[in-house]
Amino acid sequence: MKKLIQYLFRHKEVKASTTASLFITAGSHQPVWTPRQYDRLAEEGYQKNIIVYRCVSLIARGVASVPWQVYKGGARLESHPLLTVLSNPNPQQGLSRFMEGLTAYLLLAGNVYVEAIFSEKEPLELYLLRPDRVRVIPGTAGIPEAYDYTLGGRSVRIPVDPINGSSRVLHMKTFNPLHDWYGMSPIEAAAHSIDQHNAVAGHNLSLLQNGGRPSGAIQFRPRRDGDILSDEQRQRLRQDLKEGVEGIRNSGRVLILEGDFEWKEMGLSPKDLDFIEGKYLSSREIAQVYGVPPMLVGVPGESTFSNYKEARYHLWEDTILPHLEIIKTDLNQWLAPYFGQDIVIDYDVDSIPALAPKREALWGKIQKATFLTINEKRSLVGYSPIPDGDRLE
Repeated sequence: MKKLIQYLFRHKEVKASTTASLFITAGSHQPVWTPRQYDRLAEEGYQKNIIVYRCVSLIARGVASVPWQVYKGGARLESHPLLTVLSNPNPQQGLSRFMEGLTAYLLLAGNVYVEAIFSEKEPLELYLLRPDRVRVIPGTAGIPEAYDYTLGGRSVRIPVDPINGSSRVLHMKTFNPLHDWYGMSPIEAAAHSIDQHNAVAGHNLSLLQNGGRPSGAIQFRPRRDGDILSDEQRQRLRQDLKEGVEGIRNSGRVLILEGDFEWKEMGLSPKDLDFIEGKYLSSREIAQVYGVPPMLVGVPGESTFSNYKEARYHLWEDTILPHLEIIKTDLNQWLAPYFGQDIVIDYDVDSIPALAPKREALWGKIQKATFLTINEKRSLVGYSPIPDGDRLE
């Protein structure tokens, strides 16, 4: 490998930054483990937190609802092998399910791995690889040497071309300021808010399971000085309380005790700790990490947007469209070149209902522009030119 790099540099067949040699470090050619465990992030953040689940679902399903198109030389193609692959990535998934899974992996793990199955020189099928099963093998000049996919104790190594970095695996990742090979999960940024939200939900559940009664103590008032409960009496009292009042089934039951007893509340009430407002605050923070307006995840009192329609528009404008751009850019860099240099993949922005007001306003301005020809107007709204269209209306 070292001789190959020296040869390529000597013959100026590759371009590399001045820091490329720093990637040849001790421990290279060995798998680099992800900085955080994906399964723990997915369990605590996605499976156990309703706000993260809602945010990821909103973004992933939004991305999945947008149709994709293929262009050649600027002209939209109605049929093409690449369009067939995009429409039916694999026998188990259509385009919508594939894009939903791709986006969800990116939002949960910060990393997405797409494997292409080839027929001769062109990809025939596309599969999503679970992020926690893939390990990056560091290479030189910032290019991975390979990807290791491990399942059930067995591993498969998928190589990467050391010259141009091409591989049958596409690695999409979010920006990570502290790691060269892996993206950063948004759950890491929202970890404290997720823990707070889960803690409040767990407290409320425990309180409900205890019949809505907070923690406290039974205080015994002896009738004569020196009278105390024996160990046997204390144990029996604990057992009676547990069998008589603890749990949902015993909620509202009356417990009869002999002697002079008084209930002493020891925990703070939910009002004192302001649990509800704290839960809403952590919900807003989680939604902010994912770029979802809090109104859309059910947080009341959110006044940033005047109505649900405006909040939904900003979700598409500020969050979903940037995700679509990232996916489009990576697919055009990795997948489209297999089908020709003039092939371009793009999504159909005109099919998005939430952006209809913006689109209608733009079309209205273009229609009123007296200094544009008919074909220039058609080009601005994404339509092909027509004969005798190079004239002013």
